[in-house]
Amino acid sequence: VQLQASGGGLVQAGASLRLSCATSGRPFSSNAWGWFRQAPGKEREFVAAIRWRDAVRSYADSVKGRFIISRDGASNTMYLQMNNLRPDDTAVYYCAATGPAYGPVTYRDSEYVYWGQGTQVTVSS
Repeated sequence: VQLQASGGGLVQAGASLRLSCATSGRPFSSNAWGWFRQAPGKEREFVAAIRWRDAVRSYADSVKGRFIISRDGASNTMYLQMNNLRPDDTAVYYCAATGPAYGPVTYRDSEYVYWGQGTQVTVSS
């Protein structure tokens, strides 16, 4: 199972970006997909997640009202629409997927089994 994140880039504060996460390889079942990010010198942190079955969403407080997570079941793709970007959003963004067991949408990175390679988002002031 491979997850591929894309869509990062260099933008100015206040701009928008949309990240995508697509799968390749064998099909797999997952309860939820999520986005995490890691800034230089900082620990990886939760950004947002979505439960595949019913699109229940969860967001970190720092991105609520600015970021929107969504998924397209037909193409097995997850998106993160990032609006009103700020310099402190600068990080490598990773997409990840949990295992198949149904459960609540989790922010714990230990619950995510499959990880993408990351895409860099840089926001200048």
